[in-house]
Amino acid sequence: MTPQQVVLTPTALLLDWGDGAVRLTHAALRGACRCSQCESARRQGHPLALSQDVRIVRLEALGHYAVQLVFSDGHDRGIYPWEMLARLSALALQVSAST
Repeated sequence: MTPQQVVLTPTALLLDWGDGAVRLTHAALRGACRCSQCESARRQGHPLALSQDVRIVRLEALGHYAVQLVFSDGHDRGIYPWEMLARLSALALQVSAST
């Protein structure tokens, strides 16, 4: 599943999956990173100390399956498959519907 449109705003990544755009904040995406460094920290019980001010400074397409996000804190190892971003989008929609 690939979004129909991807828009990087100053505070969020907007993904349009065909039924409306979903907003995922830069900080939420940084916190969802699944690179080996972030996963290791989680497994060792060390929560990621993330600033809400972290920003995506660059977005790079990786074929048709993912994007790599480069963050203002220098972190550039996270690969975000469209499937993962679709799951995060669904969760964001559930949260917004329940509030």
